[in-house]
Amino acid sequence: MVPSWYINGHLDRDCGKADTPKTPKRPRDHEEASATPKKARHTKSNGMKDKESENIYSPTRTVASSQNQEKISQDQALDIPSSPLEMSAVVQSSQDVKKFIDEAFNITALTKKRVVLFIDEIHRFNKLQQDTFLPYVERGQIILIGATTENPSFKLNGALLSRCRTFVLDKLEDEVISKIAKEAIAIKRKDAGHGDPEGGDEADRAIAGCVARLCDGDARVAINIVDIAYDASSGGVVTEDDLNQALQRSHVLYGQEEHYDLISALHKSVRGSDDNAALYWLGRMLTGGDDPLYIARRLVRMASEDIGLADNSALPLAVAAFQACQQIGMPECDTILAHCVTYLARAPKSVESYKAYNRVKAVLQQQRPWPVPLHLRNAPTKLMKNLGYGKDYKYNPDYDEPVDQDYLPEEAKDIRFFD
Repeated sequence: MVPSWYINGHLDRDCGKADTPKTPKRPRDHEEASATPKKARHTKSNGMKDKESENIYSPTRTVASSQNQEKISQDQALDIPSSPLEMSAVVQSSQDVKKFIDEAFNITALTKKRVVLFIDEIHRFNKLQQDTFLPYVERGQIILIGATTENPSFKLNGALLSRCRTFVLDKLEDEVISKIAKEAIAIKRKDAGHGDPEGGDEADRAIAGCVARLCDGDARVAINIVDIAYDASSGGVVTEDDLNQALQRSHVLYGQEEHYDLISALHKSVRGSDDNAALYWLGRMLTGGDDPLYIARRLVRMASEDIGLADNSALPLAVAAFQACQQIGMPECDTILAHCVTYLARAPKSVESYKAYNRVKAVLQQQRPWPVPLHLRNAPTKLMKNLGYGKDYKYNPDYDEPVDQDYLPEEAKDIRFFD
């Protein structure tokens, strides 16, 4: 039962007392386009009723990502006395949204039940499309359930998000992934009519453990790996070579939020002079498919911000690394980035110019711009010279001794940006 605080605060607390028959699941519009093999989808669906799916509706805890988002949402929708509708933001447009809203009102008029609208990949809708749902959610005319692989605070309108309850589907532990992979292997073997492999259960457990280490806590990736590797195996005996063939590209993938977490970890490791940690976070980003030029640009920034005046060769090195990455690309540029990261992490650190410039920006925000003193102004015309521009300026190279000359206006003479 979905409690009254779920989604938008408009559900009646007694709504769950009605004995409503469960509606069969409608075929998803984009199911055939899914990259998940048919048997893998079947495995995912059956796995929803296991121990890992218990207590997933608590508002105070993080839930496990092995539960397919759509299946969780559909289970919740079926527990509400309402009529469920489903749409995908990947394949449907603004016109489709309006049609769904009209259909929802028709259903409500006929059945006297509110409509539960499940939207897969809701982050694919732009801000204008998301605004379409807002008035209906506010009035409680529809119960909106959305699934997204992105951070909703980045991708959803603040007004819509503030009226929703957010559930976080966390990465699964290796032990749980291993169980799922082992079950998927058993299903594949049964469907293919193969017998138990040599080594029996222990062999399957070892392969399932390898799958768990490869899929970064994502059960869907684990099932896909098993499906592809099993089809490539000989006689139903999956080996590590089969797993490597199934991994034609990296599965250490992450979303927008973790992208920024990883670059933050890399930057802070360089700043903290931990070359070991910095190299690890670089590897995580490159293995996950991050753009090497993005990383190189950030290294240029680190060279100036964190190393700065303590080692003036750091900035040219970082710029050279960026240019080298532009020239040769991946995978050859990985060692160039590793070279640069190691140098920056080991280099002495100085934030003197970084902090001084931040003080300049703070002054510019707080005060009116100061005028340029007349003796420092450019005087290319006779009129400007007559106005006093450039008058009494002392050309420093003409003097053997330090020149007593002000370079800030009178009202700023006592301000120091450097410590």
